[in-house]
Amino acid sequence: MSHRRNTELVLVVLAVLIGVFGHAAAGLAVHDELPSGLAAYSAMLGGSALAAHLAVRRFARHADPVLLPVTVLLCALGLVLMDRLDQSYAVRYSGTYQAVPVAPNQAVWTVIGVGLMVLVVALLRHHRLLQRYTYLGMALAMVLLIAPAFFGADAFGAKRWITIGPLSVQPGEFVKVMIVVFFASYLMANRDALALVGKRFLGLALPRGRNAGPVLLVWAVSLVVLFYQRDLGTSLIFFGAFVLMLYVATERTSWVVLGGLMAVGGAAVVAATQYHVKARVAAWLDPMAIYLPEGERPPGIISDQSAQALFAFGAGDLTGTGLGQGHSDLVGFAGRSDFILATVGEELGLLGVTLVLFLYVLLIWRGLAAGMASTDPFGKLLALGLSSVLALQVFVVAGGVTGLIPLTGKALPFLAQGGSSTVANWLLVALLIKVSDSSGKASTLPEGNATILTPVIRV
Repeated sequence: MSHRRNTELVLVVLAVLIGVFGHAAAGLAVHDELPSGLAAYSAMLGGSALAAHLAVRRFARHADPVLLPVTVLLCALGLVLMDRLDQSYAVRYSGTYQAVPVAPNQAVWTVIGVGLMVLVVALLRHHRLLQRYTYLGMALAMVLLIAPAFFGADAFGAKRWITIGPLSVQPGEFVKVMIVVFFASYLMANRDALALVGKRFLGLALPRGRNAGPVLLVWAVSLVVLFYQRDLGTSLIFFGAFVLMLYVATERTSWVVLGGLMAVGGAAVVAATQYHVKARVAAWLDPMAIYLPEGERPPGIISDQSAQALFAFGAGDLTGTGLGQGHSDLVGFAGRSDFILATVGEELGLLGVTLVLFLYVLLIWRGLAAGMASTDPFGKLLALGLSSVLALQVFVVAGGVTGLIPLTGKALPFLAQGGSSTVANWLLVALLIKVSDSSGKASTLPEGNATILTPVIRV
């Protein structure tokens, strides 16, 4: 398997070089000189990427050679964009909290995330060991998920952070990984009962009532999260991932239909009762209404972020204005978090946005491929769930910024500012690497042994 690791090393080096050249290009565009921190940035990115590669080479030598390089490239691009925006924010918002640079902190969180990934790859001998802590992990996840409702503070319209001194943590980012582990273990143990058909309604085979309990429970928890924390994105990700995993485990379309109806019904009720959610829907329906006289605006529209993002995408055209040559800092405080995709659209154009989304598709695809190749049902469902969480998060963020769906306020994985998001997503990638390593080992078994390990779940 040395050829896999050698391929990975070449791709990792290429990803680091792209990040270094991007950092240099942004500095030259803004100040006509190389950034003063170019050497430190290069050493941090290169050292972290090399450490991650060496860990995979030593402890997961059969793993997919694409997962790590794509993750490194997304992190590198994110740091380039954040550093470039820091310079614009320092000028436009001088003397305010928005002028505080975020790229140095993000670099620290990236190193922490890589460190966690190395620990998981090195210490977790096999992904099936996670099944031992299924219910303990789920209990801890519920505590973390509900904690911001009691101990967190409102921030930008949502209550999903816990602030401890100068440190702000978003528990939901870690819960998304923990809850997928629980779903994978539960569905593996109960897939036969969940696949049984109960009554039929309008030609649709509905699950038996007692087997629908887990879906109803997850639906209720999602609504509680959304209602009390006003966190639409997290609710959609949790519930969507569970329904997708449930469908793969049971092959029952009725679960998808039932889950979709509950999601739409729950979202409609919350949108009608929660002012914050209602305001985001109003801003989505008419983002340009912010420029109307104050008395003529629809209720709840108080920000021009969505409109400025659309202007940024329009200004970028096909190839963009060039790194450092855009004005997406006009978006405001969110320009370095969920709206960082608008910076990509303006400065790298439609081509840049397409390539960034392609990187996400590649990461998700390789995660799904690891699950498809896994020889145990738990590994299949775990890889599917982790990949689905990543896909759903990219969809709700990119869809919100481009105007496809209402904004959710989630961070774009790896690309946007967010310590909790960065660390949690490195953990997610570490687990995908372990599943792909197990799949790679199985593919090297003699044909007779591989037949014995034929998976139970058909994907």
